[in-house]
Amino acid sequence: MILRALTLPIRAVVFLLWFAGQVVLSSAAVLADVLVSGRRSTPRVVRLDLADAGDHHVTALGVLVTLTPGTLVLGVVEQPGGTRSVLVHSMYHRDETTAVADLRDLDDRLVRGLTLGGRP
Repeated sequence: MILRALTLPIRAVVFLLWFAGQVVLSSAAVLADVLVSGRRSTPRVVRLDLADAGDHHVTALGVLVTLTPGTLVLGVVEQPGGTRSVLVHSMYHRDETTAVADLRDLDDRLVRGLTLGGRP
């Protein structure tokens, strides 16, 4: 736990740099779709299950997803038993499996980069 506290600033910077890179890549995809004739987008809505994630975690993930060009959080669905899911509109994932895998990767990196004790 002490080691995680000491490495938090480094992990946070690494996460923020990675996320900035993702924003640049997503922006390039949106820009290419706008500038090149023809439609390259494959819009879809996917559900990302977050199990027992807390309010702060769900909010942070929602903000990060919405900040990324080509994705938008549509809402949070409360399910029986207290679990939550986030509904995400994605423009450039080729299928639902890829979209959920990329969202899960963002969620895992968020937890590793910005928490002390793992998943909230």
